[in-house]
Parts: sequence; structure tokens; C-alpha cells
Amino acid sequence: MDARDFITVGMSAERLTTVTQDITVRHFVPSMPAVFATPMMILMMEMTSGDAIAPKLPQGWVTVGSEVDIRHLAPAFVGQTVRTTAVVSAVERRVIRFDVASFLGDRKVGDGRHARGLVDVALFTKRFAEG
Repeated sequence: MDARDFITVGMSAERLTTVTQDITVRHFVPSMPAVFATPMMILMMEMTSGDAIAPKLPQGWVTVGSEVDIRHLAPAFVGQTVRTTAVVSAVERRVIRFDVASFLGDRKVGDGRHARGLVDVALFTKRFAEG
């Protein structure tokens, strides 16, 4: 399977996330501030990237995160809404690369690059079920 046959540069998606207590740094480390945790921001970037291409994936195929290069630039507090974007920047045979960013209004709170690998679910499950 070659991702270049059905994924194109420029495909994109956007997600909105309201910062809640359970996705703050404080939720995981009580002595830290109650701000959007970097791992949660990265998760939103990964999920948004998946959203950008999911409608074009052949049945039985998914993508999994394989690379992350992210900067967390500013805090987002409980109650604020973060908008996350992902745009396909390059397509290789089995890897799709994205430019990702998160915003509070027009203010960028995070950005970077992310890659997802193309996976045949049945083959993946068989291979790893065998040990």
C-alpha cells in the first residue's frame, strides 16, 4: 500500500479542546500549575493529524504516531479553548508528515511536526499476536 495513492499534501483538520482539570499538569503532578499539559497538547495534535486523513484511508488501514517534534510555547488555563490544526506537509510510501499547531484565539501556544505510519490492522494484529 502506498499512501501517495490516496493522501495529498494540504489535507487538513482542526479540533477544539476545552482545558479541563484532568488534562492539566496539576492532574498528574499536584505541585504543578493547572495548565494544559504538554503530553495532552501532543495527543490533540496526533488526533487532529489522524482526523485530517482518516476519511481517505482504505478500509482495514489506520495510521499510528511515529514521530513527534513539538514546542510548547505558552500556557492555556482551565476553561480556555485550544484550537489545534494539522496539515499534511509530505507523503511518503508508508509515512505521512504533518505541520501541527495549537492556538488560543490567534496566539500560538504550541507548534511542530508530527509523522504517522500507515498500518494494515489485520497484518499488525496477526504479527504482534504471535509474539
